[in-house]
Amino acid sequence: MQMGIRPESKVRRGIAGLLPLLMLCAYLPAQQGDYTFRATTEVVLVNVTVRDRDGNLVRDLKPADFTVLEDGKSQKVLSFDMENTDAIPPANVAQAAAETAPAVAAVAPSTTSAQVFKDRRLIVLLFDLTSMEPEEVERAVTAAQNYVDKQMLPADMVSIVVLSSNLQVAQDFTADKDQLKKVLQGFNTGEAAGYEAGSSGTTEGTADTGGSFTSDDTEYNIFNTDRRLQAIRAVAQKLAHVQQKKSLIYFSNGMDRTGIENQSELRAATNAAVRANMAIYTMDIRGLQAVVPGGEAQSASLRGTSAYSGASMQSAFDSNFSSQETLVTLAGDTGGRAFLDSNDFGKVFKGVQNDTSMYYMLGFHSSNPARDGKYRRITVSVNRPGLKLDYRRGYYAPADYQHSTRDDRERQLEEQLASELPATDLPVYLSAGYFRLSEGKFYVPISLVVPGSEIPFTRNSDQDKATLDVIGEVQDEKKRPLQPLRDTVKLAISTSNEVQRKNVQYNSNFILPPGKYHFKFVLRENQSGRMGSFETDFTVPDLKAAPLKMSSVFLSSQLQPDNKRSDNPLVRDGSQLIPSVTHVFASGQHLYLYYEVYDPAHAAAEKTSGNGNGNIRVLSNVAFFQGKVKAYETPLVEVQEINVQSRKAALFQLDVPLAQLKPGFYTCQVNVIDDAAGKFTFPRLALMVR
Repeated sequence: MQMGIRPESKVRRGIAGLLPLLMLCAYLPAQQGDYTFRATTEVVLVNVTVRDRDGNLVRDLKPADFTVLEDGKSQKVLSFDMENTDAIPPANVAQAAAETAPAVAAVAPSTTSAQVFKDRRLIVLLFDLTSMEPEEVERAVTAAQNYVDKQMLPADMVSIVVLSSNLQVAQDFTADKDQLKKVLQGFNTGEAAGYEAGSSGTTEGTADTGGSFTSDDTEYNIFNTDRRLQAIRAVAQKLAHVQQKKSLIYFSNGMDRTGIENQSELRAATNAAVRANMAIYTMDIRGLQAVVPGGEAQSASLRGTSAYSGASMQSAFDSNFSSQETLVTLAGDTGGRAFLDSNDFGKVFKGVQNDTSMYYMLGFHSSNPARDGKYRRITVSVNRPGLKLDYRRGYYAPADYQHSTRDDRERQLEEQLASELPATDLPVYLSAGYFRLSEGKFYVPISLVVPGSEIPFTRNSDQDKATLDVIGEVQDEKKRPLQPLRDTVKLAISTSNEVQRKNVQYNSNFILPPGKYHFKFVLRENQSGRMGSFETDFTVPDLKAAPLKMSSVFLSSQLQPDNKRSDNPLVRDGSQLIPSVTHVFASGQHLYLYYEVYDPAHAAAEKTSGNGNGNIRVLSNVAFFQGKVKAYETPLVEVQEINVQSRKAALFQLDVPLAQLKPGFYTCQVNVIDDAAGKFTFPRLALMVR
């Protein structure tokens, strides 16, 4: 089952079209010309599959047999249709192959498109080249070719979409097998390398200004799964006007959550698919996987006791499960299915065909006119006993901003903060880290970024103005809110073009004890009312048991003057480090790395004398790797005394000219050694140099 909301527009021309005003207008002379009346309403569509006790499809139900409830209130069924993909007999294969639907990206709701898609099984093949190795791309393409050759039915209309460096439609909906095979044969497995790492950005400017590099929207999602979820959402939104049920088959090798994803994107993608009548079928193209004790041949040898305690096996299973968890969620929440741990890749196509053989499509106008964005539950029943119904259980109502009062707008922010459905109309990105202030007390700076191109400005005298509302909270493991945040950011500049090419970054902080937390923030621009959410889990570690106690590593290319007295650890010597959210830098910049080591050991002679303020010896440098090859390494820096007495910390602030690195992706490894204690740690971060 799937459910969606279809915009329905009616245009009546002439006096006869104005039915309520027919009597009043009866004496108007004809030469006054035609009148145009436009009315727009929203029809809620519910796709229902009905089976009997034996699992057979029930094909003889009528509109009067159905009862539809929304939040317990009866709804009048205004439209009823039965989509039967078995209606096209095999004899019409040649005719079906000759039919090609309008472009996916350009198709408009019309009678023509409705006729083209009537009684058709609409299948979108989405190949995620950013996540697959070349041999996996070849495996996915082979599976699709086998489907076209052996399994494709006359009712099937297939579109091919590719996600590589961008999202593109390789083939519109068509039933032409030859055309589909031609497109599939043209796949270049070299594209599976993923994102382009060439130089595409400016390199002029100095390292301590905000204008040395301008990041764009895509850079915020380079190192996590958000970009793939946004691609799925984009496909759903483009197909939302097509009434029939759509099935998207997503080929990938899993979705590993790196910990910096926006959890709102996952719920936004599933909700967009639900509203668009699109079920997602996920295919893990890695196939059946065996977890080998001790690791596979290409893996390095294990260290420590994990190979003997079973911890390494548990970690391997957990890693595999986590890469499949998002695939299962996408499928389950949209009415599709996940196909995992199987080398029979044809099952996904058979599953789609079985699920979309025949279904009823019911349409109704909601009796609830409120545009409050709240979840509305749908219940469908039939007047025959013993039948099983499959359909989505609800949808989220649209929300209106322009007609709301100040109190309503504040309430909207609070409701969005509490809502399970995230708002993602406004792109929002977040980074966070931690510094230890004292035992059991940590300073957690957070940075929220909105691309300047997404902020509309209004002209007021000689300045362009805009405002952003910020609301957020920190929740503990039991989902209890701990620290709220509410602020309004006012932007007033001489020309909005300055911001359009850059980004607006909001910095704040929380004071937290060690523990696991959930961050949620909502931003709204107050011109059109668009809102964006960012949610993520964050852990403040208990450093008491850590072999080497260390803060987060902060990357930046920007320093700004700050002479105020502050407990912000990012402020030092009259300058504040502005954390980078994207970890994407220009080759002409300087990369600043900032981190602290707490309670480093003192030399043996100092321990004997009892002098707690004696010399220490902490060594650190940074190495940059491309794959397994070390591309560059900075000289060792040695700290011999506690240089932040209030936090009992040895502070490191390294300056790396990025002209030393060629454009591309790097793994930045920070090497930290407490020589007196004989302890070390090597935190790693991903970054990109353009």
